[in-house]
Amino acid sequence: MAKKKEQENTQQNPLSGMETGTGAAINEGTEPNQTRGSKNSRKAEGIATVEVQSGAAAAPAKRGRPRKTDSPEPGVAAREVMVKPTRGRAAKATSAEATVGQGEAKLRRGRTAKSVTQQQEAQEVGLSTTPSPATEQPQQEQTGPVYYDVSRLSEFDVYLFREGRHFNLYEKLGSHLMERQGTKGAYFAVWAPNAEQVSVMGDFNAWSRESHQLRVRADGSGIWEGFIPDVQAGMLYKYHIRSRYHMYHVEKSDPFALRREKPPQTASVVHELHHTWQDQDWLVQRKSRHGQPQPYSVYELHVGSWRRKPEDNNRPLTYRELAEELPAYVKDLGFTHVEFMPVMFHPFSGSWGYQITGYFAAASLYGSPEDLMCLIDALHREGIGVIMDWVPSHFPSDEHGLAYFDGTHLFEHADPRKGYHPDWNSYIFNYGRNEVRSFLISNALFWLDKYHVDGLRVDAVASMLYLDYSRKHDEWIPNEFGGRENLEAISFLKDFNEAVHMQFPDTLTIAEESTAWPQVTGKVADGGLGFDMKWMMGWMHDTLTYFSKDPIYRRHHQGDITFSIIYAFSERFMLPLSHDEVVHGKGSLIRKMPGDEWQRFANLRALYTYMYAHPGAKLLFMGGELAQSTEWNHDSSLDWHLLQYGYHAGVQHLIRALNHTYQQEPALYGRAFDPAGFEWIDYNDAHNSVISFLRKGEQPDEQLLVVCNFTPGVHDNYRLGVPTGGNWVEVFNSDDGRFGGSNFHNHGTVQAIPDSFHGHAYSVVLRLPPMAVVYLKYQSPQG
Repeated sequence: MAKKKEQENTQQNPLSGMETGTGAAINEGTEPNQTRGSKNSRKAEGIATVEVQSGAAAAPAKRGRPRKTDSPEPGVAAREVMVKPTRGRAAKATSAEATVGQGEAKLRRGRTAKSVTQQQEAQEVGLSTTPSPATEQPQQEQTGPVYYDVSRLSEFDVYLFREGRHFNLYEKLGSHLMERQGTKGAYFAVWAPNAEQVSVMGDFNAWSRESHQLRVRADGSGIWEGFIPDVQAGMLYKYHIRSRYHMYHVEKSDPFALRREKPPQTASVVHELHHTWQDQDWLVQRKSRHGQPQPYSVYELHVGSWRRKPEDNNRPLTYRELAEELPAYVKDLGFTHVEFMPVMFHPFSGSWGYQITGYFAAASLYGSPEDLMCLIDALHREGIGVIMDWVPSHFPSDEHGLAYFDGTHLFEHADPRKGYHPDWNSYIFNYGRNEVRSFLISNALFWLDKYHVDGLRVDAVASMLYLDYSRKHDEWIPNEFGGRENLEAISFLKDFNEAVHMQFPDTLTIAEESTAWPQVTGKVADGGLGFDMKWMMGWMHDTLTYFSKDPIYRRHHQGDITFSIIYAFSERFMLPLSHDEVVHGKGSLIRKMPGDEWQRFANLRALYTYMYAHPGAKLLFMGGELAQSTEWNHDSSLDWHLLQYGYHAGVQHLIRALNHTYQQEPALYGRAFDPAGFEWIDYNDAHNSVISFLRKGEQPDEQLLVVCNFTPGVHDNYRLGVPTGGNWVEVFNSDDGRFGGSNFHNHGTVQAIPDSFHGHAYSVVLRLPPMAVVYLKYQSPQG
């Protein structure tokens, strides 16, 4: 779809496409042993020569900015402070391993690192060029061969970029293999409007900071570009940026790099994406189901800790190893989707992926970009959708990343009251800067386009919406109307959702938003933010609070378990039992449950069965299906050995059966976001800690009676009103012996008799199993 948009742009503007300039010049190599041609021959070849200038010396950083040196000593740890915001607060680097910079000297001058992909022959893409008007360029130091008569950017591209409306920048900026007049090499383009010099340094030029300088475009876009011959796939590179200000200079990874080195190394890798997709059937089905009611049962997963190889130094599985195991496992359990915690490049594994420095590059610790594509492809072929966590809310201060990119606060706000995040010691994107909006929205569409991702779950939306989020009264700046709403972020989120739904209408956007902000899932045209779903954080908090209480006290907290229905249809909600609930001392879900072993497992089974009956889509973090006994640790595997024990295996079997029932019963998903799909039977029986309700589909026989007994006692002859006569058949019971329960059932069918109760003309008499939830399906007389 992004390519289609690019083609549309080309049709609208005849200047779109590759550009050349009649005034173009190159940097010709001036190594001591290099043979130089005569001045006349150089002129005949159209090669301009300029005087070589010496590089500016490093100077002390000013106003809290870090000191830069030309030749940092090997083994120096990554800077802990990128730039001190005004008012003296330092933003610490989130790469707490803090040795992202160890070995950084290997990435600098004199390095002779081998390509990380030399064993793979990359296919290089040849691109033709077309003429464009000559432009006068400023003179700059040049000592290496760089050609400036090739560009991937048209005037219309630049216009869209500066308007914040260019949504496929990944096709334009970054490094791209191509040919110039029969010579293979790579085109480089980077946005650094406040730089006075930008060079490409890498293993192709012994990490020289001076030899291969890019040229800034004369259109005021701040984009530096150039074509360097003989650069091949797999070569490592960085940009050396010398700022106009304070003699600041720095080595930066490419913001648009498609591949990155394994951490703690931070260089970018010249790479072109090549994968032969085999998920056409999935994409066709996805399109055909768009707009139709469908079940969403999501298995949230952290790639690095789902399963590990203890025999190989306890390393995590690679993407390809996951492709061999994960799809079959998820399909067997019946989940409809997998949600990956961020798999974009992040240098510190302890950030779980939420501190990203390479927005367009897959996390290299687990394999290549094509390896990740292989995993997604394998999931699609098994009928499993893929949702990715996406983090436009903040980014870390690591020196090689986006922070203080060209010696100014380019991607982030300069004022720490808007640009610094106190919770995560990270920077906040400047959503009011159009070029930043183009960068972020292009990144979102990139994963939908190139990686065939089916949805994006946007992290920390609440922190984006409020200017005073997690700040004291004197640490934030009101908006132009004196309010606390971040108008620029709101506008950005609307643009993001509109762009996604225009170019990929059959994909999802999901907001992690923890406040009562209105219309998160409302249409943008109606004043909403435009998301497809929102995490129901209030339900998660109230439900876990209720289930953590001893059953003897639950009668006093009936409102905790019933309150969610009051607002359940104000948004299109997804019910999350996510990773956030099993870390930082909160303990695992099974450890939150009170009582002895039997009661804990019965409580957990009841929690899951209640969740699947509650209106909304479902999400469960990995390990929840095992009744993981320990808190999640990103450096360890799930406790797979627990499946040898009956109660743990029973919980896994329960999840499998719940997913099957959920997908087989339209009453549970057909009206998941419609109040017509829910009806209370009785929410007032606090004395017995029992609640009961109906879930209803489109058809009269698509009705389920859900009854929850949140005490360890059996309730015999429990009477409930129902709307229709006929048979009610027990189709699910969390107390079933297969799941580790005590096997109390309503055997056979239950006849609804014409005896009014709970405001209904009919009623049924049931046996409620202990600490359990049962579903009974209405069976019409014709059925």
